[in-house]
Amino acid sequence: MSITKNTQFGDINISKEAITTLAGGITTECYGVVGMASQKLLKDGLAELLRKENYAKGVVVNEKDGHLELDLYIVVSHGVKISEVVVEVQKKVKYMMEKSLDVDFDTVNVYVQGVKVMQ
Repeated sequence: MSITKNTQFGDINISKEAITTLAGGITTECYGVVGMASQKLLKDGLAELLRKENYAKGVVVNEKDGHLELDLYIVVSHGVKISEVVVEVQKKVKYMMEKSLDVDFDTVNVYVQGVKVMQ
């Protein structure tokens, strides 16, 4: 899946990997977010923290009936109000993705995969 736009100069094609990397970068800039997590939990119920080059594993882009959805898997910092962090992630990611790509995202789902104690 990719986003295709037609302009007077030609076609623009944005790959799914570019979308997921952009969404992961925006997400990790949000307050309270330690990093992106893998979609699958490890055997002990722990989430794997992803590095910058693997953000795509923590973001899923779905297209349903012509509408785009983002699923973000994150790890939050200990001591923050998780509900507020999640709402801010949703707002910022939706705004920045729509501004950067000029495409509407109907839904931004955030899944908190873990809480990390910062030392």
